[in-house]
Amino acid sequence: MEKNFNNPEFLWLLVLLVPMVVLYILRVRRGGATLTISDTSTARRLPRTARYYLRHLPFVMRAAAVALLIVALARPQSSEQGSLTSTQGIDIVLAMDISGSMLARDFEPDRITAAREVAANFIVDRPNDRIGLVVFAGESYTQSPLTTDKSSLLTLLGQVQSGVIEDGTAIGNGLATAVNRLKDSEAKSKVTILLTDGVNNSGQIAPLTAAEIAKGYGIKVYTIGVGTRGLAPYPVYDMWGRLHFQQMEVDIDEQVLTDIADLTGGKYFRATDRKTLAEIYDEINTLEKTKIETDEFVKYTELYRNWLLAALLLLVGEVLVRKLLLKQIP
Repeated sequence: MEKNFNNPEFLWLLVLLVPMVVLYILRVRRGGATLTISDTSTARRLPRTARYYLRHLPFVMRAAAVALLIVALARPQSSEQGSLTSTQGIDIVLAMDISGSMLARDFEPDRITAAREVAANFIVDRPNDRIGLVVFAGESYTQSPLTTDKSSLLTLLGQVQSGVIEDGTAIGNGLATAVNRLKDSEAKSKVTILLTDGVNNSGQIAPLTAAEIAKGYGIKVYTIGVGTRGLAPYPVYDMWGRLHFQQMEVDIDEQVLTDIADLTGGKYFRATDRKTLAEIYDEINTLEKTKIETDEFVKYTELYRNWLLAALLLLVGEVLVRKLLLKQIP
């Protein structure tokens, strides 16, 4: 909080106090009414009363009142700067593939762990948006509805793992579930980020049908194909339940993912390693900017009333001191 004067030029009037003081001193030295007496020695021995010491008080009070009136004329103010921020967030649903193939080790430490951790960074970078989470394999379900509670969302994201539902890749069902979470949203921007590493081979809804539904609700879909080009080590279990890794061809239906993105106004990305996946989320983060408007303002509070009141009190006090405490000889 800052303090200043709205009319500081009036402060120059304070120099008027100088001639006031000079004239008062001259008048005191010259003396006021006189009384002729033959001998002053007796008068000098008389005790000095309180009125003797208070004889200059009325002038001091009047001079102080004038000074306060001049300060009041200069209009002292206190100013406080602030800002009003309005946020227009985006509703985003992350649709994540959790099929068995997401355990492939072409990402460090594997695809699903890398996808979780990169998505977590994306969530942290979107503090003003509502974000939900849908997972799918052979079927789909909502892991988290749209929420601004990022702490709870991150906890639920950390619990995402493969093998909890029927295996397969139901891209259409995963996208349809995400659309269902966004269709009633009143946000001006609605976005789905769909991440998968395979080809649609399960579910009751075709991927492009789900994309048409998303387009109808004004939902933009960014699609991410996860997997290196060529061969990748996939986990397999032998007849004794032991885990092995087998090199298998990476098969991603990039055409369908591209068509989904194009149909809804989004964009298709291919993530071949953890680094490129993080870069993709960074690019989406840049493309989908939350609108934040800030209005700066300065609030002024007038303080002259206090100075004016103090001046008036001093003037009243001067009259009372002069009339009640000090007696002047006519």
